[in-house]
Parts: sequence; C-alpha cells; structure tokens
Amino acid sequence: MGTHRDSFDQRINHTLIIAMGIFALLFVYYALDFGVRGLSQDLSEETHLFTANTPLPNTAIFTHMLAGALITFLAPLQLFTPLRRRYPALHRASGYLFFTSAIFTAIAGLSFIAVNQTIGGPVMDIAFALYGLCVLVCSVQTVRFARARDFVTHREWALRIFVLAMGSWLYRMQYGVWFAVMGDTGIGENFSGPFDYFQDFAFFVPYLLGVEVYIRHQRAGRSLLPIHVTRGLSISAIILLGLGSYAFAPVFLA
Repeated sequence: MGTHRDSFDQRINHTLIIAMGIFALLFVYYALDFGVRGLSQDLSEETHLFTANTPLPNTAIFTHMLAGALITFLAPLQLFTPLRRRYPALHRASGYLFFTSAIFTAIAGLSFIAVNQTIGGPVMDIAFALYGLCVLVCSVQTVRFARARDFVTHREWALRIFVLAMGSWLYRMQYGVWFAVMGDTGIGENFSGPFDYFQDFAFFVPYLLGVEVYIRHQRAGRSLLPIHVTRGLSISAIILLGLGSYAFAPVFLA
C-alpha cells in the first residue's frame, strides 16, 4: 500500500514539473524573441526597457532576458527525476549550462538595475536586486555541493534555485491569474499599485520560504502536510498555472 501511494504521489509531482515546463515554454519563446530583438533592433517604441543610445543597460537587460529564457527551460529538466537517473551525464552537462546562464541572468539584471533602475521605483529596485542576489548565491551553492558530492545538500540548493529560475515566469503567471479574476484592480501606473508592490516580492519570497519549510521537514523525516492536502495543492497549482498561461498567452504570442 505504501509503495503504491508513493508511486502515485511521485506521478503527481512529476506531472506538476512537466506542466510547469510545458506552460513555461510560452514564456521561453517570448523571452528568447524579446532578447534577440532587443540586442539587434531599436525597441524604444515598443518597451520601456529599451532606451535609445544607451548600449550598456540595453545589453544588460536583453542579455538577462536571453539567459533567463534558458534557465526557465532547463530548470524543470534538471529537477525531473526519471531523466536525471537515466541520463546522469546529460544532467551534469545541462547543470553547468544552467549554472552559467543563471550567473549571466543575475549579473545582467543587477547591472541594469544599477545603471537604469526599474520602472517600479525603489520598491521594485530592492526586490529585483534581492532576487538577483538570491539567484547568484543559490547557483553557486548548487554547483559547489554537487562538485563536493554532497548530493543531499546539492538537492536542497537545487530546489531553491529551481523556484528562483521559474521566478520570471511565475511573476507573469501570477499577473495572469490576477487579471483573469480581478481585472486591473490593484494595478497602478508604472507598477505602483498595491498588487504591484505585493508582486515585487511575491514571485520568489513565498516560494523560497515554502522550500525552506519543506527541507526542514524532510531533514526531520516527517511530512510537511497530510497527503490529501499535498495532492490537492499540487492539482490546484496545475490548474492555476494553466489559467495564468491562458490569460497571458496573448502577451507571449503577440
């Protein structure tokens, strides 16, 4: 009975990871296209992120978009257990590619904030800079413990960098769900509304806290939540991510 239940729960977890990977492909396409065009064209009429005759911030932000697309694509693959066990060499190679891309993502994003600031003002500056620093630290720690062959600690840091790597996509998914349910309530000009300020931190801080609670329960050898609650949350997450992807699809595919 226990083996059957564990197998069922593993399938749910794998389904959630696969769903995140599939839904995130829209964002990956959007970020790749946006990054390439931003590095090769004048997008000053299309987006506030591009400023004419300022090559440094433009290069930083669109390099951030390209590298961010790559880590969003690779993160679910790195965490997908059957793939990791069957192709360990591929897991290691893609892990180093993920690490390199994550470093580029963080440094490019932090450089843009330092030179140009964000459109959302000091609150967004602080939140996004904190996010970039978290990406740097977690990326380095994930690789450091893998090289030390401390795979238990490596997995813990891998969980942290996974939720961070999906952060740019989750940021948009949460806006998608909010727009689908609440419209533009709480959305301000230049991201200055109450929901905007909440979003500045909500796309990564709650997920990191959730991972920390999960890790500590794993270390103690006990489940975080009753099994039926865990299953319900996983299924709800798949539904909400699908809703967010549907709501944001016109933006990604525009």
